[in-house]
Amino acid sequence: MNIAFCINHFGMIGLGTTVLSLLRNCSQPEKLVLWFLCEGLSNEDKMQIKKLLLKEDYKGSYRFIDFSPSTVFGSLNSLHGDWTAYGRLLLADFIDEDQVLYLDSDLVVELDVLKELVVFDFQGQPLAAVSSGFFKYTLGNRFYTGKVGLSPDLEYFNSGVLLINLKDWRLRSVKEECFNIAKKFAMNLPSHDQSLLNIYCAGHFAKLPRSFNCEWPSHRPKPNVSDNMIFHFVGSPKPWDPLGRLIHNGYQTWMKYTDQEWLNYFTPVKISNLKRLWNLRRSYTRCILNKFNI
Repeated sequence: MNIAFCINHFGMIGLGTTVLSLLRNCSQPEKLVLWFLCEGLSNEDKMQIKKLLLKEDYKGSYRFIDFSPSTVFGSLNSLHGDWTAYGRLLLADFIDEDQVLYLDSDLVVELDVLKELVVFDFQGQPLAAVSSGFFKYTLGNRFYTGKVGLSPDLEYFNSGVLLINLKDWRLRSVKEECFNIAKKFAMNLPSHDQSLLNIYCAGHFAKLPRSFNCEWPSHRPKPNVSDNMIFHFVGSPKPWDPLGRLIHNGYQTWMKYTDQEWLNYFTPVKISNLKRLWNLRRSYTRCILNKFNI
């Protein structure tokens, strides 16, 4: 089974926990093939991934693929100057297989992906995801229903966990269709590549079980969808961000799968970390107010 990640240095701290939880809860991890799409990762960053897999005694295979998302997607909206997530649109170019499970690097995977996806029916769709509700309830609802013209009652999905039918994706030229959409709305996309995929699908996508993407904002209690779930730490701050120990309700769940050596390597105090803290200052304020009902 193919598992893909799109990663840069800032996402590495979360990646370690996502990978370890994936492997430790998989019945046959040696059957997994891990694909790391790397944006600007240093050789030392890649060495940390190799060391983590070796320490875990991982018997499966893995691949590193270097790519430059800003070169391809630089004309589109970025997330604080970061275009890495758009790499999801390129998976069919890099992975010559029939399907792949894409995972964000802010997850804890507490279900067995092999058992859950041993047989999956895409029902003629190029991707499968967990429904997040309807366009009328999204943050960008005015854009989707007004500017794009989508029905407010169509279903919407979070792209943090996607099962992609790579063969069908290539046949339908999904990447090219997303680029065509991007040309129309380049600087108006509320959620970057997630917006492109949702506009392309227009509510038509195969459904993954709800347990595959259980969104967990920092101030909310632990999701209670099933016995085994994929927890997705949506929004900011993340459990590993400054003060995450105090204000993120998922901190202990995240720490359960966090390797201390990995944590020590990727959390030294740097200017870039302080810049991230400053960029997220409003998120911290909202989180603290919500958590303590202020």
